[in-house]
Amino acid sequence: MTAGIGHNGGPTMEGGYRWRKHVWTKARAELIPNTVPLEIVRRRVKRAAELGIDYRTYASIRAASGHDVVAFLFSGNALELRPRRVAVPERVSARLQALDGAAGRLAAVYAPAHPSAVAQANPGLLDEIAAAPAFTESWSAMRERLSGLLAAGGAKRDGVVLVSATSVEQEWCGAARLAGVIPAERFFAVG
Repeated sequence: MTAGIGHNGGPTMEGGYRWRKHVWTKARAELIPNTVPLEIVRRRVKRAAELGIDYRTYASIRAASGHDVVAFLFSGNALELRPRRVAVPERVSARLQALDGAAGRLAAVYAPAHPSAVAQANPGLLDEIAAAPAFTESWSAMRERLSGLLAAGGAKRDGVVLVSATSVEQEWCGAARLAGVIPAERFFAVG
């Protein structure tokens, strides 16, 4: 039975609703264990520390995507790149160096910064650099552009976390179907 015009999308009033809800809730609870073995928690806490992110953030990304974090995708704004400065600041550089070997480091930079100029100014700091999606690009164009960057970096999208500085860049996560988003100020926070 389909809802007509003016239907508020609330729960169905058909008979058996409570039973269906009970059965669904029980099946869902059996599917997802309420507790995770201690050894797995310890491994995940260690992995979160390797990545330099708090356990709660790591666990929520892992739970949402179902995969471990294999790479970070940084926007040019998150890296604090500017039209006349393509070298990342020292604190950003130190944070990127700390990731060496723990996860891939990908970057999408805005014009006028050119990916090759960013690579030359930051040798060995980023694994793959490409042009960022334009603000006027459609989601499919964004997905295509970012998929090319991920493929070049050898990373599967469901293991890539976006580090963004603006709400516009956060759209990349949905467009490219990435694992999650971490705000740049939190990722690069000193502490």
